[in-house]
Amino acid sequence: QVQLAESGGGLVQAGGSLRLSCAASLRTFSSHAMGWFRQAPGKEREFVAAIGWSGPSTYYSDSAKGRFTISRDNVKRTLYLQMNSLKPEDTAVYYCAAIKEGIFYSSPYFYSRLGEYDYWGQGTQVTVSS
Repeated sequence: QVQLAESGGGLVQAGGSLRLSCAASLRTFSSHAMGWFRQAPGKEREFVAAIGWSGPSTYYSDSAKGRFTISRDNVKRTLYLQMNSLKPEDTAVYYCAAIKEGIFYSSPYFYSRLGEYDYWGQGTQVTVSS
């Protein structure tokens, strides 16, 4: 059974930084595109960042671009999200997700769609105080 376990969330002041991690039980982790999504109270889950398995290329939402960095360590089977210059509006539960093995999209659009992801973690809370 595939397990994705997020960690690294917490309470931070505006302007601060956090590094989220997602440990994956996927034996074929290096062949899965991965993504980070977030969900604030009363809002829909939204795309934050994604990283392909071939390349790998990275993709960001407009709100994450320039402040967040997604990366992966295929040996450790771990996905990361480095978040800098955090704002109160970044407060949300952050989820990591994986796309089926070997799937490659030529358009970044597909990496931002929740429905393209087959496996999800339980989430980690990030709270940014003003």
